[in-house]
Parts: sequence; C-alpha cells; structure tokens
Amino acid sequence: MGWFKRLTSGIQTNTRNKKEAPEGVWYKCKKCNETVLRKDLEANLYRCPSCNYHTRIGSREYFSILFDGNFEEFQADMEAVDMLEFSDLKSYKDRLKTAKKKTDLTDAIRVARGKVNRRPLVIACMDFSFIGGSMGSVVGEKIAIAIDEARTTRTPLLIISKTGGARMMEAAFSLMQMAKTSVKLSQLAKAGVPYFSLMTDPTTGGVTASYAMLGDINLAEPEALIAFAGPRVVKETIKKELPVGFQTSEFLLEHGFLDFIIDRGDLKTRLGDLLYLFESARQSA
Repeated sequence: MGWFKRLTSGIQTNTRNKKEAPEGVWYKCKKCNETVLRKDLEANLYRCPSCNYHTRIGSREYFSILFDGNFEEFQADMEAVDMLEFSDLKSYKDRLKTAKKKTDLTDAIRVARGKVNRRPLVIACMDFSFIGGSMGSVVGEKIAIAIDEARTTRTPLLIISKTGGARMMEAAFSLMQMAKTSVKLSQLAKAGVPYFSLMTDPTTGGVTASYAMLGDINLAEPEALIAFAGPRVVKETIKKELPVGFQTSEFLLEHGFLDFIIDRGDLKTRLGDLLYLFESARQSA
C-alpha cells in the first residue's frame, strides 16, 4: 500500500496581484438586496432594476433628469454662518466645513432656473447629503429667492424636499424659516403662479410642517418616508397604536394628503404635462 508525505505545511495562493472591483462600481439595493452595476442603476434613473426602489439622489441628479439642458443657478455661493457659536460633539463651524468638503456643496439646497420639456421652471432641490438635508437660514433664504424669481417672472416653481427637518445648530433661526417660506408662498399664490411640491425619501420635521405640504399640487416618490415627527413620538402623543406604514407616501395618498405618487421615470413627462395645463388655464383666463 502506497503512502504520501506532505512536503509543505500547506498550499498558499498568491493574492498580491488579485484584481478587485473598484469602489463604487456595484450597488446593493436596500430593499431587495439585489446587486447591480452602478452604471445600470444610473441609466435607470437611480431606481433598482429588480424592485424599482427609488434610491436617494441629490440636486445634481434631479437637475440632470429634469432640465432639458442648460440651467441657471442662483446664489450658488451662499453659505451658512455660525451665529450662535453652537457646539455639541463638534462645533457647527467644523460640521459645515466637513459637509462642504464631503459633498462639494455650500448648503443643503440648490436653486436653478431652466426648461422642462421646453417650458420654463424654477427648481429648488434639497440635498440630504449635506447635514441630513437640514433646513437652516440658507435653505430658507434660497427658497425665498426661488419664490421671488418665480413670482416676478411668472414662472412655475418646483421644490424637491429631502430632509431630516430643521437644523438644530441654528435653533430659533432655523424655525423662523418655516414662517418665512410659508409667507413667501402665500405671495406666490396671490400672484397666481403655480407651485409644485415633490416630497422624496425622507421628508420630515419642520419642512413637512411648512413648504413641503403647501403645494398647489403635492407629489411624492413611491415608498417615501413623509412625516412631521417619528412614530414613537406620535404614539406617545396620541396614546394609540399606529397603522402599519402610516408615514409612507402610499398611506398619505390614500388619506388625501397627496395628489399623486409619481415614479421617477415619469417625473419629467408629468411635470411637462402639469406646466402645459397650468399655462393653458392661465391663457384661457
């Protein structure tokens, strides 16, 4: 009977030249866990090809999806000021510096004017990547600027909300933006200029309690979280059990808070239709 003698203690594989996929090439869906190429995700307007889950995107992506081509941005260099010298685990100044470096944005919103299906539209789009899309003085001021531009030029306005609510580092200054933007929108309404509000995942806090819910037409993306307070706070306040999914766009549509839910793939076409309808109604009047 033959026998074998192990000449080495084990088999080693040279992994020094192993090729790894570059970071950012693949995307794993948070809903269905399917993994797809990021370029395929982008080609599908950042919706999962398997389950149509709408991933979070920012102003750069929305402007690219909606505007026909070139657009004009307003007050791109406006930056927040640490008026209160606020500090918790980090100073507000450091948080702002980190957010600017990480996102290449100056704050949590960008405002631009361009054409959507050949019709003019002013868009104010929030960026969740900048301190959770929180609403501070700059966000309120830029929305005010967008509203004034829409009112003076009689151009319809779209605000795309994606936010965790008011920016706590600015305290009462951030809460003042709720009243400021609401008053500005009332001026826009008196001027007879349409305002469309698109709520995306997530839209919460003081933004929901102000301009996000004040649209002539309130829209939302599928399965978006839309709420003022979290479910635990709501439950403790009303002392009742809460329905399943009561803070989703589907639940809000069913209960009359939204006019319709719109798939991102249909967004530009539907907005073009709305712009045409409002323009035709104004001309008839």
